[in-house]
Amino acid sequence: MTHIPPPAEELRLLDAELFRLDARRAQLLHRRAWLVAALQPQAPVRPPRPETTPPRVQNVLLMLGGILLVIAATAFTLVSWGELGIGGRALVLGGVTAATLAAPVALLRRGLRSTAEAVAGLGLALTALDAIALYSLAFPDAEADTYTAVATALLAALWAGYGLLPRVSELRLPRPAALSMAQFPLFFAAWALGADVYGVTAAVLVTAAFDTVVALGASARPVRLLAAVGAYGLGGPGAWTAGVLAWTASGPGAAARAAALLLFAAALALAAAWRLGGRHAVGLATAAGLLTVAALGAVPLSALPGMWAAPVHLAFGIALLAALRPVLRLPEQVRRGFAVASAAVQALALVGALPVVAVTLLGPVAWTWHAWSGAPANAREAVTADAPWPPDAATVPLVLVAVAAVLAVAVRRAKWRPRALTGALTLAWAAALTLPAVLELPFTTGLLALGALTAVTLASPYGQPASTVLALVTSAVLAFTALASQSATLTALGALTVFFAAVSWRLTPVTAPASLVSATALACATGAAAGWEPERTALLVLAVPVAAALVTARVNVPAVELTGAAAGLLAVGLAAGDLRVLALVLAVCAVITAGVAVRADRRPVGHASAALFVLAAWAYLAAWDVTAPEAYTVPVSVPALVVGHLRRRRDPGASSWTAYGFGLAATLVPSLCAAWGDPHWTRPLLLGLAALSVTLLGAGHNLQAPLLLGGAVLSLDALHELAPYIVQVTDALPRWVLPALAGLLLLALGATYEQRIRDVRRVRETLGKMN
Repeated sequence: MTHIPPPAEELRLLDAELFRLDARRAQLLHRRAWLVAALQPQAPVRPPRPETTPPRVQNVLLMLGGILLVIAATAFTLVSWGELGIGGRALVLGGVTAATLAAPVALLRRGLRSTAEAVAGLGLALTALDAIALYSLAFPDAEADTYTAVATALLAALWAGYGLLPRVSELRLPRPAALSMAQFPLFFAAWALGADVYGVTAAVLVTAAFDTVVALGASARPVRLLAAVGAYGLGGPGAWTAGVLAWTASGPGAAARAAALLLFAAALALAAAWRLGGRHAVGLATAAGLLTVAALGAVPLSALPGMWAAPVHLAFGIALLAALRPVLRLPEQVRRGFAVASAAVQALALVGALPVVAVTLLGPVAWTWHAWSGAPANAREAVTADAPWPPDAATVPLVLVAVAAVLAVAVRRAKWRPRALTGALTLAWAAALTLPAVLELPFTTGLLALGALTAVTLASPYGQPASTVLALVTSAVLAFTALASQSATLTALGALTVFFAAVSWRLTPVTAPASLVSATALACATGAAAGWEPERTALLVLAVPVAAALVTARVNVPAVELTGAAAGLLAVGLAAGDLRVLALVLAVCAVITAGVAVRADRRPVGHASAALFVLAAWAYLAAWDVTAPEAYTVPVSVPALVVGHLRRRRDPGASSWTAYGFGLAATLVPSLCAAWGDPHWTRPLLLGLAALSVTLLGAGHNLQAPLLLGGAVLSLDALHELAPYIVQVTDALPRWVLPALAGLLLLALGATYEQRIRDVRRVRETLGKMN
């Protein structure tokens, strides 16, 4: 039979065996880790990366050697040249230069290409030194610019021929060097011939044309890059100089010369765009179009007044769009570049028209500070009350109409057509807006034009909703402009009120509020014209909220309600100076809001109506100098509280603010106001007891309205009673005590900030759970 030890003995044996197993496992894991580390291949040690390569070292050494030899040759030419005779000089010049230029051929045969490049560069430098030495030796009396022009031309030809030799053609340096030297002959030749700025500019542009031909035809990449740099580097400044000459030309002859230069630059850019293709062609074609416009507009501009600068150039810019016709069969990149150039010209013309549009649009606002000071003589004076009129503005409407016509006619793609029509409508509107001021029409005629523009823009079937916005802006400009005269103000505001009301059947969400705004302004202007006090004017303004309430009863338009509410607030503000009129205005507003609250979807407006009734009652009490408002408020509050209690019994889910808010506020707030002005202690004591009772009832029944209203009134009442003692204590304390207490309070709040946040959240949750 198997011997089974007691449980305690068996547990001891199991623990001993597990301990031995853990020790063995640890030993095996340690051995495994050592074996894994031993079997992993060692990462090869990479040799340090060289900071440069042998070819680069060779090129640097060759360059430094060539530089040193050039310096030595220069020093010899300048210092030791006079010690040799004519024969010696010729021998040195010819022998050293010929040997240096011939050496690269032998070096190339041996495969020493880099050395051959360095020696060839030294030879080219020696030829330049030979030219300098030849000037000092043989032509000391020659003009420097003339000799420079001839020498650079000969050197460029020599270097180009040297680079075309059979073996030397393998070198990369001679041809770019020849191209670099070819940049100077025409420039110095123009100076040598005494050419003016037109001639020098022509020489620069011809050189740029030569670079363009080389860049388009050369096969070697270094030559193409260098030629492109020369073409852009000389063509850009040359074209800019020609443009400046065209803009500042004193007569048609000078303008024609500058135009010829601009046309040459445009032809050069167009040829390059036609040959290149790709994205670079678009930019070159754009430049060609802009240069063409500048050239064609130069001659007419020199014979016309300055105000025609924008229309003339705009006409030629629009004419560029003719190149977009398929019949011409231009490359796509060229057509796109011409389109961009035309758009750029039109945009610049519009930028030039912006000051006139801005003055016409914003200038009438200045009449707000000069209202009814007298009608100006014409429409221009009406828009420049506090702003100067921009110069050369007579052609601004023409520019705006032309660009509008282009947008309406030229843009045909369905994707861009709506935006183009909107832009055309906006520009045509701007042209019509500026026309009365540009033509200096009489003041009354200008007002009639603004009114007609408002009607026409609003009736436009294109560009909605932009046309509506433009019509509203025009009506605002008309209203501000009419402020110059009393009769004009009343007439314009009355016409706008009637007009927007008449068209409200079509655009009610926009025109109905606009009609109400105009009616509000008309009411204020009528009161001011009649010499009424603001309080009497407030009664006239109340007609606007009444009209808004009647409109919204038939059509649900939130914007109309907001406009009516804003007019009601304006009436309240105007009536604030007379408590009796204020009470009347508040009562009328309460009746209006009560009428709105009759609608099923506007029931919450009833709260505002109740608040307005309470405010009206308080205003009446204050107007009548009532010292015991409880005699008037308690008879109102008791029935209101009874009605609220009955509603709560019928509908337990009703809010305590709806049931008890009006009744409690109707008595507590006027009593609090009376208590703050009462020097005796009886009223504050009774009010405090009443507020304490209301607060306890609200806390006991979990009602939010009694708790908050009662607590607020109780706190303010207690503050009123303690205020004299607080003032006495404050006067008795040293001045440093209050800052010290404030600092301690801030430190305490900062230390317990998170706890205070949790307390506030807890209070908010508690109030939220109340009814």
